[in-house]
Amino acid sequence: HPDTACCSGPLKDLSALVDVTAMARLFGYVDVTDSGFIVAVLSIAFNPLFWNVVARWEHKTRALSRVFGSPRAACYCLGAVILMLNCVRSHCFTEAMKSQPKLEGLDCHWAYYLGWAVLAVGTLFVISSFLALGFTGTFLGDYFGILMEAKVTSFPFSILDNPMYWGSTAVYLGWSLMHASPAGLLLTAVVAISYTIAMLYEGPFTEEIYRQKQKGVKNK
Repeated sequence: HPDTACCSGPLKDLSALVDVTAMARLFGYVDVTDSGFIVAVLSIAFNPLFWNVVARWEHKTRALSRVFGSPRAACYCLGAVILMLNCVRSHCFTEAMKSQPKLEGLDCHWAYYLGWAVLAVGTLFVISSFLALGFTGTFLGDYFGILMEAKVTSFPFSILDNPMYWGSTAVYLGWSLMHASPAGLLLTAVVAISYTIAMLYEGPFTEEIYRQKQKGVKNK
């Protein structure tokens, strides 16, 4: 590819050096041993792990559906717990930012308004995803046997896959820019990594659920 060709040799090495230097400077502003930062990292990593483990357990055993009397009631309960955990995560994220220094280069009007714009776009993706999927579609209803009739292809799914996850990541990125927080930027990277791992597990599993549904329909 011509773009990769032009970045080969010394220029490519220089680009890599700049990236490493930038990351080193960013880490220099962040105390990763701070208890607030560690709690924020743990809360970010815990959330997708929690809902994936619980949802797969429910799909295998139907235990929550039996406890709550119906799959829909169980799904609403899990959704409420996930929302609560997300609020805790956002609180820990914000407190970790407040406890660490700002990045002077980002502590300006243009970065603040850029953060607002990124946050607004992220919020748009999150809300529109929720409206397109509904509550049970958003909060793992398919693991409870509450399946959608067809794959959602309307906005924002017409623009990108997993807009809820990327929208949430954008919200944290915008929030970090608004606070000129290197700790926030680093935590946003943790959010993106956590969601990426979650998508690697959720995508194939969800596809298999709907594949089994189609197989069952054909056998009737």
